[in-house]
Amino acid sequence: MKKLLFSATLLLAAAVSPAQDFKYQTPPKAIQDLLLAPLTPRLSLSSDGRTIALLQVQDFSTVAELAQPELRLAGLRFNPRTNGPSRVSYAVGIKLKKLPNGPEIEVKGLPAQARISSPTWSPDNATVAFALTTPGSGTDGRVELWVLDVASATARRLLAQPLNDAFGSSFEWVSDSKTLLARTVPAGRGAAPSADTAPTGPAVQESGGGKKSGARTYQDLLKNPADERLFDYYATSQLVKVSLADGSAQPLGQPGVIQTASPSPDGKYVLLRTRHRPYSYQLPISSFPQRIDVLDLAAGSVVKTVADLPLADNVPTNFDAVPAGPRSHSWRTDVPATLYYVEAQDGGDPKVKVDVRDKLFTLSAPFTASAQELAALPLRFGGMSWGTDKLALAEGYRWADRHQTTWLLNPSAPATPLTVLFDGSEQDTYHNPGTPYEHRNAQGKYVLLTGGSTGQSIYLLGEGASPEGDRPFVDELDLATKKTIRWWRSEAPAYEIPVAILDASGKHRELLTRRESLTQNPNYYLRDASKKAAPKAITNFANPYAAFGGSFKKQVLHYKRADGVDLTADLYMPQNYKKTDGPLPTLMEAYPVEFKDKSNAGQVSGSPYTFTRLSWASPVYWVTQGYAVLANASVPIVGEGSKEPNDTYTEQLVSSAKAAIDEGARLGVVDPARVGVMGHSYGAFMTANLLAHSSLFKAGIARSGAYNRTLTPFGFQGEERTYWQAPEVYNAMSPFNFADKIKTPILLIHGEADNNSGTFPIQSERFFAALRGQGATARYVVLPAEAHSYAARENLLHMLWEMDSWLNKYVKTPTPQPAN
Repeated sequence: MKKLLFSATLLLAAAVSPAQDFKYQTPPKAIQDLLLAPLTPRLSLSSDGRTIALLQVQDFSTVAELAQPELRLAGLRFNPRTNGPSRVSYAVGIKLKKLPNGPEIEVKGLPAQARISSPTWSPDNATVAFALTTPGSGTDGRVELWVLDVASATARRLLAQPLNDAFGSSFEWVSDSKTLLARTVPAGRGAAPSADTAPTGPAVQESGGGKKSGARTYQDLLKNPADERLFDYYATSQLVKVSLADGSAQPLGQPGVIQTASPSPDGKYVLLRTRHRPYSYQLPISSFPQRIDVLDLAAGSVVKTVADLPLADNVPTNFDAVPAGPRSHSWRTDVPATLYYVEAQDGGDPKVKVDVRDKLFTLSAPFTASAQELAALPLRFGGMSWGTDKLALAEGYRWADRHQTTWLLNPSAPATPLTVLFDGSEQDTYHNPGTPYEHRNAQGKYVLLTGGSTGQSIYLLGEGASPEGDRPFVDELDLATKKTIRWWRSEAPAYEIPVAILDASGKHRELLTRRESLTQNPNYYLRDASKKAAPKAITNFANPYAAFGGSFKKQVLHYKRADGVDLTADLYMPQNYKKTDGPLPTLMEAYPVEFKDKSNAGQVSGSPYTFTRLSWASPVYWVTQGYAVLANASVPIVGEGSKEPNDTYTEQLVSSAKAAIDEGARLGVVDPARVGVMGHSYGAFMTANLLAHSSLFKAGIARSGAYNRTLTPFGFQGEERTYWQAPEVYNAMSPFNFADKIKTPILLIHGEADNNSGTFPIQSERFFAALRGQGATARYVVLPAEAHSYAARENLLHMLWEMDSWLNKYVKTPTPQPAN
């Protein structure tokens, strides 16, 4: 167990100074007020569309809360006091509202300072189950199973035994709406094993025999036998069947490291996924050996062991590589009790040339017969949508050219030729047909919504990307004629997205949507798509920035890169800015994205009509300080045909940044002599590279990035080649290798407990050491207890202070830098 920092100390250093004991600071009041503006509730909709639950969102945690004990084992993070996740965005209250006009009713029975997670509606929509965390002190914390009676708006604890929520989602409704399955802490578990005070020997790993076991870079892995014992202790749970009536619990099967337990649609069986030894010190739990069992829900006994799969430690590093053997076991959602799974026909290696990449199989209760082949897929399996006994959709993909296909299947006619429904590039957003809409059936399982005059229509919800920006839509597709009827499309000057189809009878075409504009906070509406009447508001969430003026001055820029690729950026300006004020100091923010087609790379994304809600990571705070902000500047990295995008990464990176600055300068808003650049994660990597390979910027801010690609040798971001396959690419893309070329001041910020793949804090530590060794102007800030995304109020305010101070010093009123 790694000990966290409990103090508010931050590690900072200048080029010639040691680490300092430094107290938390706060940014200017305008920035503080924007960060701490009231949060908007989350909405959860019953499957019958008649009731919504409004979940009041927890405010930012404190650093003391974030620094509670935490175990980091097998790729998981959990609090040993509660046996639940250690980093959760809780709800702290619930209100219920009957649609369309019912009042908002505060739920009774909740404890003070409730910490609510995983709200789940029963199939009959009469009850909402949820987890409630009591942090406690010492070892008396717990995660409990609670239920909310919708009719009386009253909550109560259902189960006396605490949940084992180490994996999250530790309960699920059975289709009768009277029973839940829950994973609990085993009774009489005893005290946790103590760490070895004197190890009995070294931790040993070995490879050989020609077996390739390369893997991407993961955090929080097991390191030794003591970790294994701790993992077993906290991950082991007992599956129980819980009665909604009285909370009585019947144990099912034996305790184990149960990752998932899902009831069949008919409520007679349970599909159980259990992880077991031997564990790995190189891979997270998702690669550990697993056993797939079917249990009888009444008796709790094993009916069928479907598969017992080994450690997946020889999977190729390609994005569409998979383990050999059966995988992706799940229930068909449209029939009583039928399993489905897929099995690679290429050994899991996408580089093997085969006509059939994956086969799809089904196995029906009582699970005594052999599995039946349902379909042979020429692409890697990407998912299923079940509809009826004659309708299902299968998805497939191929990473090499970003190709994806959706096929029509007839489950009643197995092994018949596939019928292509949609086919094209996943990056061609202008021609994306949308996502088939699924709703919860009477058993609480998601199935395709079907309808139309012949009953052979499905419904597609899409983002509606277009040259004028995203315009979400709802379409009805007749599968017999392949003709599409457009129900509705978002219209300017608003941005409105479909959330749910409430009535597809053809009489009303009722939708639940979320609507916003440049000046209106997102709210939920009921809309009749068969009429042109205005939608009816069902929520009235206040504008969180009313005190600031209500909105931000935003303009979407369209411009071209030197190679002709179309680019966009969101330009934000101070509220009272006039063109006669002249060019402003500017902050640019971006996040590179890889493409295999130049035309797709130039497609517009986003909408000019969205309400600007500031996350903690936003650059828009600085409009309050007199800056212009170029946010979401598009930085496509294109590699067509046999060329990979990253073959010319730095050239395209610099060209994209220059194009954005030039367009802002052309408009008279951006002062090209006073531009700073910032990014988070892969955006931080971008920032360091821009400073290493251009002189476009006066300063850079890089948060939680990776700077030495040889520390991620088995691939990163969209790069699937290994270091040994493309060493020149890894070396050219690593700003660490060019530390001697970075003459622009750079601020490095990193979370002390970063859990993201590849962005170990050592990336910033080593990069800062390299910069300091070369005499660069750099500052390194470590935020205590923070993961890859930051959460604690004190840390966030200090981060904004650091950024504001850096920008003011080196961008707003830059002072000449000493020659190196």
